Amino acid sequence: MLTPLSPFRRLFRVFWLLCLAALLFASAPPLFAGPAPLTTEKTKLVVWGLEVGKESAGLVAQIAEFERQNPDIKVSVLSMGAGSMNPQKLMTSIVGGVPPDVINQDRFTVGDWASRGTFRAVDDFLAKETGANAVRRADFYPATWNEAVYKGKVYAVPTGVDDRLLFYNKAAFRQAGMDPNSPPRTWEELELAAKKLTLLNPDGTYKRIGFIPNYGNSWLYLYSWQNGGEFLSPDARTCTLANPQTIGALSYMVGLYDTLGGNDKISLFQSSFQGGEQNPFYTGKVAMFTSGSWELNNIARYAPDLDFGVVPPPVPAERLKGQGIFANQPKYITWVGGYSLAIPEGSQHPQQAWRFIRFMTSVEGQLLGARAQKAYAESKGRPFVFTLTAKPSVNAALLRAVPPPNKRLLDAQKAFIDLLPSARYRPVTFIGQTLWDGHVRAFDRAVAHAQTPSAALVEQQSLVQKELDKSLARDTLPVISFTGPLIAIGASVLGALAVALWIASRRMGRSPMVRGEALAGYLMAGPWILGFLLLTAGPIVASLLFSLCDYDVLHAPRYIGAGNFRTLFTDDRELLGKALGNVAYLSLYGIPLGMSTGLAIAMLLNMKVRGMNWYRTAFYVPSIVPGVASAVLWAWLLAGDPNKGIVNALWRVSLTDWFGWQPPGWFGAAEWAKPGLIFQGLWGAGGGMILWLAGLQGVPQSLYEAAEIDGASGMTKFRHVTLPMLSPYIFFNLIMGSIGAIQEFDRVYILAGGTGGYGPLDSLVVPVLYLFNNAFRYFKMGYASAIAWVIFVIILALTLVQWQMQKYWVHYENDRK
Repeated sequence: MLTPLSPFRRLFRVFWLLCLAALLFASAPPLFAGPAPLTTEKTKLVVWGLEVGKESAGLVAQIAEFERQNPDIKVSVLSMGAGSMNPQKLMTSIVGGVPPDVINQDRFTVGDWASRGTFRAVDDFLAKETGANAVRRADFYPATWNEAVYKGKVYAVPTGVDDRLLFYNKAAFRQAGMDPNSPPRTWEELELAAKKLTLLNPDGTYKRIGFIPNYGNSWLYLYSWQNGGEFLSPDARTCTLANPQTIGALSYMVGLYDTLGGNDKISLFQSSFQGGEQNPFYTGKVAMFTSGSWELNNIARYAPDLDFGVVPPPVPAERLKGQGIFANQPKYITWVGGYSLAIPEGSQHPQQAWRFIRFMTSVEGQLLGARAQKAYAESKGRPFVFTLTAKPSVNAALLRAVPPPNKRLLDAQKAFIDLLPSARYRPVTFIGQTLWDGHVRAFDRAVAHAQTPSAALVEQQSLVQKELDKSLARDTLPVISFTGPLIAIGASVLGALAVALWIASRRMGRSPMVRGEALAGYLMAGPWILGFLLLTAGPIVASLLFSLCDYDVLHAPRYIGAGNFRTLFTDDRELLGKALGNVAYLSLYGIPLGMSTGLAIAMLLNMKVRGMNWYRTAFYVPSIVPGVASAVLWAWLLAGDPNKGIVNALWRVSLTDWFGWQPPGWFGAAEWAKPGLIFQGLWGAGGGMILWLAGLQGVPQSLYEAAEIDGASGMTKFRHVTLPMLSPYIFFNLIMGSIGAIQEFDRVYILAGGTGGYGPLDSLVVPVLYLFNNAFRYFKMGYASAIAWVIFVIILALTLVQWQMQKYWVHYENDRK
């Protein structure tokens, strides 16, 4: 007699039959498929980084004409950052073998990407170029072409260019009794003009500021080059950030900030600046500023009647006179940026990509785009100023074909063009981003007087040099293969599973029903076990292996042992210490305040009043607002400028009027950034309120009644009844709050600017943000893995300590003494 099948076994037989039927159906040829159509498909050319939209009439016209001239190509454009490509997306596409065919990339980053083998050198295409539209080095401004060259090879073709000049408001000059036709030419004249042009309100705040050294787009790079400084040696193997000329340039910037009121006061004023029609230069809040050629089109659009002038940025008097080290040097210095078109490594259609690049950089393509963009702007009733290109011949053609609409804009455009032949460009190096960040950190510390200009530059030069040395020595490290360790780990896991199954089978006995039900249970748990091994345990093991390597995703990992951990606790100990210190601050102050606020709300809601459901909903809703949306909201609420931020507006009409206390800078001031985070965190305290309310309602009323009989007051009952009964909830919130503080990331990333910055004087750096930057900004995956393990160990240690301590103060109802 056959043993009847158990329900579980019948279920799984049906399941496997259905799977088999689906597999056979999927693999069978279509029953009603006709013959394949004989059509010639166009090559799809994928282009990233060009912004296509309603304001991109010129680009749309260029692409349409290119497709007309090349009927075998269909261009597919994805904005994807519009020139400022998100590095994670580009890296993922290249590693995954599906890169775009062409990418519009910031030229500053081309050298870094080329050093990683991510861009294809185009020298072979250049060697074959002939004809009128040929791409030739001699046709480009030297700075734009050289910025796309790495180790003697060309990795991108420049398209646009932007240099930096001084804009000044002629009306403000007249109001200050100054000659609008004699703008400052030297640093000394700039400082005097800035002081004369600065106006204060009766309360001491700025009505107008004459000049802000780093407002617009100048940076320490410009001042250093003007003073004769450099950032890298000619062979690009030595960082020279702390040279005397750069120290002198930074000292000048610091002195100018101090002369005009100090960095904190200026930063608070600067936090009120807006764009578009409310640009502070257009509205008269700023009399002079250094910025790029793109400002001309903005002025034409938003402030066409603005009475302004454009001149070369003021320089040291010795340079203007050609004395000393400046003999035979250009009188004026500017630097350029801009974009270029590159072909990523692995592009499926490099020939078609080169045809696209050649057309987009040609005189024909540039003129076509400018004319279409001008027609669009005029259809909207707006003046048009063309964007400068990397070719002198194209700029000359544009001046003839689509000149700016009035003499003021025309003269300004010519002034920008005139300085392009001698412009400087940022060093082409694989540590370009590290060098940039180092020079920014040195500037931030110096103007805030956290360090002297010399000390700040020396420290950052040392850090950049160490990164440079490690990168140069990378090829000497042994390449490591993970095959052996992974086989050993896999064998260990399989062995452990086999032993577990053997033990389980021994315990199940020989009953067919028991074995069938056990098998069903294992099959049910199988997907989770497999997912845990592959998606959780696997990455954990991989990160441990990577933490022992120098690994940048694109190249094979190289073994360095404990080198990443050694660097973390030696060279980078200051930044790591600040990250952990910020977390400690948020934990020590934020967790108690958050728990207290949630408990207070819960105690109010625990009172039997009408409309309790409405109150509970109102307090709870803020906690379910997405973190990014909440951060954006509070960045506005806590804006430093009282005319923009609601909190500071209320502060000014209350605390300022009553006690004379000035509103804080919040996320724009180092001393207020972390209190701002805690303040923002209290908004979501209603999320914990639900848990506290459940705990309060679980306290037996008999305990309160007994306490009242003994004459206990309200505070006594809270201390000796409520808190002990809520201690498990306090313990839970303490552990989760500690873990959450260490894992803080999303709102800090947004509030620090959304670009990976660390806030003023690193006041917003936290461990996960530090990890993120190293992993996805610098692509130091091995180093980031080491940071991840440090974070893991800290969380584990804190949790174990709290778990051991809870027996001394946490009380449970079922405790037995």
